[in-house]
Amino acid sequence: MNPKELGDFYRNILLDEVVPFWFPRAVDATNGGLYHCFDRDGTLVDSDKSVWAQGRMAWMLLTCYNFIEKRPEWLSAAESALNFLKEHCVDEDGRMFFQVAADGTPIRKRRYAYSECFAAIGWAAHFGATRAPESAKLARNFFDIYADINFTPGKMAPKSTGKRPSMGLGPHMIMLVTAQEMRRYFPEDAAYYTEWIDRSIHDLRTYFIKPDIKAVMECVAPDGSIIDHFDERTLNPGHAIEGGWFILEEARYRNNDESLIKIGCDMIDWSLERGWDQQYGGLLYFTDVYGKPCQEYWHNMKFWWPHDEALIGTALAYRMTGDDKYLSWHNRIREWSFTHLQDKEHGEWYGYCLRDGSPSSTLKGSMWKSFFHHPRALFCCAQHFGSVSNTPI
Repeated sequence: MNPKELGDFYRNILLDEVVPFWFPRAVDATNGGLYHCFDRDGTLVDSDKSVWAQGRMAWMLLTCYNFIEKRPEWLSAAESALNFLKEHCVDEDGRMFFQVAADGTPIRKRRYAYSECFAAIGWAAHFGATRAPESAKLARNFFDIYADINFTPGKMAPKSTGKRPSMGLGPHMIMLVTAQEMRRYFPEDAAYYTEWIDRSIHDLRTYFIKPDIKAVMECVAPDGSIIDHFDERTLNPGHAIEGGWFILEEARYRNNDESLIKIGCDMIDWSLERGWDQQYGGLLYFTDVYGKPCQEYWHNMKFWWPHDEALIGTALAYRMTGDDKYLSWHNRIREWSFTHLQDKEHGEWYGYCLRDGSPSSTLKGSMWKSFFHHPRALFCCAQHFGSVSNTPI
């Protein structure tokens, strides 16, 4: 496919297949909020709700609403998720739960603050759609909670004894993309959010990106050095590719900043080289930075979301550089993904495949997989190949 055909392909898959798989069946008409744990044919297999998913799904619906078409059912479903978050998912300390029952009964709360950042972007996108002042207030509130918990030393409850101190890539990456979304909808605060973006990119470059060995670390010592143990040697190629396209988006915002383009493309190049399975195709979930055996037993499985991130990363890298190698990689990833992850009967992608590409489960949604990574990839690829507007409609 040429770029125009690719753009139309992704837009059509998003609107004609993926959105109809999820909606209206995801809307909980009794309790409010959105279900997301579905089998391959759309049968609900668990009624519990991920708090992450409520914010993420609302954001995705509102992104479609803001950039593709003002469909009232998209706004209504997003508002159901956001109202459910507000009414049921905030604890007495202002932090959010991680998992709740269908009626909002709290089931689990985790120490980290990712529920908050996804709520922030959901409300930010809602403000973009409606200009509702309360949505702006809630978006800013939960962004600041995320920043406080993740970047104030000692604020987050410790995970280990502290005898082997380390820090993870995730909070810095997610801060980058969350601040980008906040800046999109609150341009009057651009300086504040750009400060967080600059800090995130600085931390990625200083601590996690290793040009000498062509790797993006998931976990490092506080000074950025590599810790030579199982967990700390583990690389997640899909995660690093995702971080790469976040940086490419910032390069695009900054008038095609060449230094940022190089960083983002390096992250994508190294991760494809390290993560692509030469025997069966597809992206391995984990690899070891030194080529040693991985401890996690699912290390050689093929999950849905790394392939979605690789589609976005290669599409954006091609858009930014014009280098045909990225279009070649994009088509290679697309062909593998739509051959193995795509359910040709019921639509949407399976979440989990074995190394050879056969589905390990028929799940289309879970506490981790919802209406987010895959539709985001379809939306972004349609946008990068010219079939979706780059500015809100």
